[in-house]
Amino acid sequence: MKFQETETVELKKSASELKEAVVSIAAMLNKHQRGEVWFGVKNDGTVVGQQVSDKTVRDVTKAISEHIEPKVYPTVEQVVIDGKKCIKVQVEGSEHPYYANGRAYIRVGDEDRQLSAKELERLILEKNRDRLRWDTEECDKATFDDISAAKLKSFLKLCSLPYDTIPNSLEKLNLLRGGKLLNAAVLCFSRKPDRFFPNARLRCAVFGTADTTVTLDMKDFHGDVFTLIGKAEEYILEHINIGMRLEGLLRVDVPEIDREAFREAIINAFCHRDYREYDSVNIAIFRDRVEIRSPGLLFGGLTIDTIKKKMVSARRNELLAELFQRSHRIEKWGRGIKMILEREPATEFEEVGTVQFVVTFKRKAVEQPSISDSKKSSVKSSVKSSVKIIEAIQENNTVTAVELSQLLGITLRAVEKQIAKLKQDGMLRRVGPDKGGYWEIVEKPT
Repeated sequence: MKFQETETVELKKSASELKEAVVSIAAMLNKHQRGEVWFGVKNDGTVVGQQVSDKTVRDVTKAISEHIEPKVYPTVEQVVIDGKKCIKVQVEGSEHPYYANGRAYIRVGDEDRQLSAKELERLILEKNRDRLRWDTEECDKATFDDISAAKLKSFLKLCSLPYDTIPNSLEKLNLLRGGKLLNAAVLCFSRKPDRFFPNARLRCAVFGTADTTVTLDMKDFHGDVFTLIGKAEEYILEHINIGMRLEGLLRVDVPEIDREAFREAIINAFCHRDYREYDSVNIAIFRDRVEIRSPGLLFGGLTIDTIKKKMVSARRNELLAELFQRSHRIEKWGRGIKMILEREPATEFEEVGTVQFVVTFKRKAVEQPSISDSKKSSVKSSVKSSVKIIEAIQENNTVTAVELSQLLGITLRAVEKQIAKLKQDGMLRRVGPDKGGYWEIVEKPT
């Protein structure tokens, strides 16, 4: 059996470290509402065993029950591993925050960190949020006059639903309670959501290095959540490298980061973020990576390991997620993370402190050391000319080389050279004589 310390597993050499184990249990309960401690296993995973008696088991149980508040009742048992006796402790509890000897801790990686007063306040608030979700709360200040009929009609069209009046349409989408608008309705369909929610915004920046010391561009966007998703996607595409490939005779743009992958991460950031946090969704583009940062950690006790290995999801904003699903922006069964990793296997997921979830996409190297800059420029120019020639011939298959030279702004010799290359590659064929004949484009996979 292989052991490794994680956010839900703590290893102790012996029961002499019981005091530290109590702290770890409280920290794990505060982070994931469950935890596991092994006595007789060193923190590097080596099983060393220890003496175990009925008294040892009772002492462990008593220490946990007496020194953690609210009280928890662990399962404590003796386990033999490789012929060595160990103690296994399992504990669960949802009445967080939990205190060990009067202090609150939280699990970060495989370490226990004491919570500050502000973090403890946030943890208490988080517990109560589960009972009343942000997206289903009433937005007292908003009225039907604040809702855009055009946005609502556009959304309903995506959902293949008919539009009636604003109130009736919102009622069908479960966005009203007692005739009052819910937060999700205002966030998605208000003309100016930031009037009611200042954090309904997107912040984007481009940095010239691998850190934030050199800022090349910075923009803030405001609007409904669907508009912000589009703006985030556009901003990334505008500031990363776009390559090209030919599919038959068509030119297809190829971003250095898979478009579907980062779009899924953007949608998740807006759908599952914590809207009680004042911060916005942030896009940070560095020289070597792109980060998508959203306020709030994973919800419902999920861990990064779980979302990467299993198709599971826990939704902080259930009503908002339902709207995203209705409009075919997300799938119901949590396949988004799997899709991201299939398209961009090097993607990293990270929880930063107690306030932020970050998805990081590695940027591809654009330099090709084996080819000089001048050579690369020449190759790029040649490819562009070939594509433009094909496009011109698609418009007019009797176009002459002289006309192509004038149209493309390159020399006649360059046009003739490109045509010869296209004919050699089987992409182009001349039918009939130079005068009176025409060009035929031959489809051939590239």
